[in-house]
Amino acid sequence: MASPYGPWGDIDGLTASGVVVAVPEADPVVGQHRLLLDPAAARGVPAHVTVLYPFVSPPDLRSADIDRLGEALGDFVAFDAVFPRVDWFGDEVVWLAPEPAWQFRRLISVVGAAFPDLLPYGGEFDDVVPHLTIGGPSRGTVDELRAAGAAVAVQLPVRTRVAEVAVLAGSREAGSWRTVARLPLAPALDH
Repeated sequence: MASPYGPWGDIDGLTASGVVVAVPEADPVVGQHRLLLDPAAARGVPAHVTVLYPFVSPPDLRSADIDRLGEALGDFVAFDAVFPRVDWFGDEVVWLAPEPAWQFRRLISVVGAAFPDLLPYGGEFDDVVPHLTIGGPSRGTVDELRAAGAAVAVQLPVRTRVAEVAVLAGSREAGSWRTVARLPLAPALDH
């Protein structure tokens, strides 16, 4: 009998999922700071820009959801991005700002339109600002966050090619998050 979960296999025990743009090029710059200051890093979530979180609950995630996501992304063309500066949400969350931000906003909008019942961050924020989190108040003091921001700033910019989005799933357990699907973006004509 085929697994009802699709090609990613058994996802029992996983409690959350999200759609992200992974940015492995940022790991050498932010990785050690994220492990100390961002609980998602300890859970196995790589350096990333969130596209839609929360996504479909893992017990309910089916191949049809991944297919719908792929269809939404069908005409979205891969692009180059750079993270040239450190920024802040108040003095509580330190993050890297991506450029071109409009491309990430468009990606968030396209995926959101395909899943209108799933509100980014559960509807907590009126404006979803594309960002790559370095750390926040749940794991660090303001001084620790400032020190991390300063240490990262001197190593910027980080450059990446956004050629796919990934669906990750996991729980609050350390190391539990994993990639369950990768969806390529359309190739750019200049590459």
